[in-house]
Amino acid sequence: MNEIRLMVGHLAGRLGLLVCAVAVVIRLLGHYSLFGFSTTALLQVGIAGLLIGCFELLLVRGKSD
Repeated sequence: MNEIRLMVGHLAGRLGLLVCAVAVVIRLLGHYSLFGFSTTALLQVGIAGLLIGCFELLLVRGKSD
């Protein structure tokens, strides 16, 4: 189970970071939407991904077997 949480944590964190970076770059270029989603919504999705990744990694690290 820890291996799955570790994998989910890494994947969610990396995808969250990628979505945040894309949203920031698009916003800095002066566009306010991407594929019909506002850059604010994309930034929130990225932050949620980072948060999920952090919690999953924290659960793995805090578990003592």
